[in-house]
Amino acid sequence: MMRVANRLEIDMPRARLVREAVAYAFNVSPEEMTAPTRRSSSVAFARQVAMYLAHVSFELSLTRVAQTFGRDRTTAAHACHVVEDRRDDPDFDERLDRLEGFLRAAPDPSLESEARA
Repeated sequence: MMRVANRLEIDMPRARLVREAVAYAFNVSPEEMTAPTRRSSSVAFARQVAMYLAHVSFELSLTRVAQTFGRDRTTAAHACHVVEDRRDDPDFDERLDRLEGFLRAAPDPSLESEARA
């Protein structure tokens, strides 16, 4: 049980960073992305992008992505499939490449949390 709590302490700041970056890039509210309901299609798609980026940028398993976004594993898997399918669009692919590069280059937010403790 302790290992799961420790993983969430590491994963949650990472998911928050992804949500904030995607919310900014897609001009949606980060609070709406964490809402328990689907919301508008633009918010739902931004959430799917955030789940995808959490998976690929921080190498979180789909189960861990789902936990940090308050969804189930199948929803996280579906999000990744939707985003992968959209990457055939060169403009969208470039946008995601930039976001992924930003996230990989950013200081690990989970380490920042540990430093403050």
